[in-house]
Amino acid sequence: MILTLERYGVWLRSTVVCLCGALGVVSAEGAEILPAMPLLVPALLACGVRLYALRRPLPSALLWPLDAAVLVLTGLSQPVLGGDGAEVMVEAIVSISVITFQHEWATRPAAGATLAALGVAVCALGDLLSSPGHGPEVIPLARILILAGLSRAAYLIVRARARSADRSAALRAASRREADVAAARRAAEREYLATLHDTASATLLMVSQGDGRDWSWLPARARQDLEALSAMPGFETGNVDLAALLGCVPEGEGRDRVRLKTHIDGPLAVPSGPGLAIFNGVREAVTNVARHAGVREAELRAWAEEYGGVVVELSDAGRGFDPESVPARRRGISGSIIGRMHAVSGSASVTSYPGTGTRVQWRWHDRARASQAGDGAQVTGLPHPPRARAHTAVVRLIRRQLLHGAQLAALLICLLSQFSFSLHQLTSHQGVYRPAWAQTAAFVCLAAVAATGAAHLLRGRQIPPRVRWWSLGAVLTVSATGAFTLPAERLTGAPDWVFGLVGWHALFLLADLRVKAFAAFLAAHLGLNATAVFLSGAPTAAESAVMGISAISICGFQLSVGVLMTHLLHGTAPAAGTTSAQEEELRTRERIHEDMQRDHKERYRALMATTVPLLVGLGHGVLSPHDEDVRLRCGVEAARMRRLFAEGDAVVDPLLNEVRACVEVAEHHGVTVSLAVRGRPGEVPLEVRRELVDPVAVILGRTRSTARVTVVWTPRAVRVSVISEDCTDGHGTGETAPAHGRATEPKVSVARTARGGSVWVEAGWRRTAVSGVELA
Repeated sequence: MILTLERYGVWLRSTVVCLCGALGVVSAEGAEILPAMPLLVPALLACGVRLYALRRPLPSALLWPLDAAVLVLTGLSQPVLGGDGAEVMVEAIVSISVITFQHEWATRPAAGATLAALGVAVCALGDLLSSPGHGPEVIPLARILILAGLSRAAYLIVRARARSADRSAALRAASRREADVAAARRAAEREYLATLHDTASATLLMVSQGDGRDWSWLPARARQDLEALSAMPGFETGNVDLAALLGCVPEGEGRDRVRLKTHIDGPLAVPSGPGLAIFNGVREAVTNVARHAGVREAELRAWAEEYGGVVVELSDAGRGFDPESVPARRRGISGSIIGRMHAVSGSASVTSYPGTGTRVQWRWHDRARASQAGDGAQVTGLPHPPRARAHTAVVRLIRRQLLHGAQLAALLICLLSQFSFSLHQLTSHQGVYRPAWAQTAAFVCLAAVAATGAAHLLRGRQIPPRVRWWSLGAVLTVSATGAFTLPAERLTGAPDWVFGLVGWHALFLLADLRVKAFAAFLAAHLGLNATAVFLSGAPTAAESAVMGISAISICGFQLSVGVLMTHLLHGTAPAAGTTSAQEEELRTRERIHEDMQRDHKERYRALMATTVPLLVGLGHGVLSPHDEDVRLRCGVEAARMRRLFAEGDAVVDPLLNEVRACVEVAEHHGVTVSLAVRGRPGEVPLEVRRELVDPVAVILGRTRSTARVTVVWTPRAVRVSVISEDCTDGHGTGETAPAHGRATEPKVSVARTARGGSVWVEAGWRRTAVSGVELA
């Protein structure tokens, strides 16, 4: 914004110097023109150098003397040219210069104030040299100082609103960034759990069951699981050929092998995120066929749809099942298949009935291409808000704040100008107006328009359209009144308070529209004054030049402000919004990258305690699946993973849900588990739940016959206990250390008693304050 205002000031001042200087020469007598040229030409050249400096910056030590030279040379030309035209020209040039200096030297207000004082001094010097026997006129000099102060105040108001917009946009961006980061972390967590379910959890659970199968496939599978768990998720970029990926879906080994009949219409180019989600989902679905379908053959089909969509379908003729009967704690369908597709804005469905086989279908559409095709579909289910919408919101915010600041600045100029300069002019020339009451009524009408605008703008509201157009009609009526109730030769002169004032009223009324509307008003305003002038007779060249200087310095300046406001609202605001959005997107990506890297390291560090050593040992033959202790360790770790999967379930009692997840793993091993719950459940922090359930997971993982689990809630404490009749003691194996969790201070007390093959373990957590939990 500061750069825009600087360029605006230089261009406006240079234009006014050129036009008003030319009109001043026209209004002068022929003998006075040549002596004035050595003064006006260097001023024009100084303006040219300042324009050149906009493209190739020059040192401030050179720019300041150039601006001062324009003022001094213009002021010295007044006594040389002589006459009213020279006085009006100098006042117009100096006024516009001191106004624009406040924008050109916005970051150095002392320089702008010094140049304003210099402008007043050269005007006073010009008056003294033009009329040696008279002192300088005070009112024009005071007007110049007030205009400089108003210009600085207007700049500060607009800058304050722009900074307010920046702060609001930054707060919104920070909130949106936190939401995006949280969504990305949740998506990465879901993908991590799905990967853990498909790899290590499934492998260790099979090992723990130990049914004497052929384990020749196990080392390769364990090594693949390690690679999958150590890979950094969430940073896949570019496109992949889904057809090529599907051609690499593993069919399994030995008796678990599923022969796939593929019918793929390739190539199928999709972004890597959806492509990998579909590939991993198909891999899990093939594994489910091998485990549950009762057949060793399936059909895999894939084809493209309109607008970049792809569909993948896996079907088998196995025993089938009822999808509604699958417990929510089973992760193969909900997490590995459906959850993965939801994370990439796709969908997956499972259709199956007992005895009729199963069909799993994945579907993904390129939403951007579909919306460009004009189908009118609304994009829903995206993990993050659309960037285009966020960018539009930022632009609207910046534009609204800049508009409000510009309107407040124009209103301030209206009020101060009307009740200082204009009021003085009206009261000092009552005898000139024909009739005087019409001019007084016009003054009151403009005051009412300003008060109406202030009533809305000071409360942060926009002026309603109906009020705007009625007010604009009143302002145009005041323009006509001022033009036709004043003698034509006095128009734009000292008695004409209307000519320079009505434009500011129209400006704050029309600020939110394009500059064409304001230009049309100024044209109508000038047309009314020109009509009044020509109805009284054609003016002389000198009179026309003086009126032209006034029109350029007043209406031309007001029009340039309207152009500047349009540029700020419709050029600078979108550009600032685009830059802000790009910077915010970069910050968001960096934050997501940092947080996901940290989360990945923490997850992998948690796996290093037990899961990774097991997979390494199985992958390199150090540990044997035939070893009973290895199978027990795998059972414990499988139970811990199932508890981890249950953490994200939306249930009334998360603690009981995680205990049941461990119980299900034990039941897979043929263990008979009885579960009892006493008391009314309450809220338990996640870290505490992990410490409460982990001892249960360890004992259940090492039990092979029967166990009893009890959860007791009291107003002051929560206790989880397990009794195993034939637990193989895992003391000293490292299994008692909580896995898959972050390091925390001990909050849970654990008591353990062993007697022969029977083991009793109780984990308890005592609340620091009563939270309303009561016994049933």
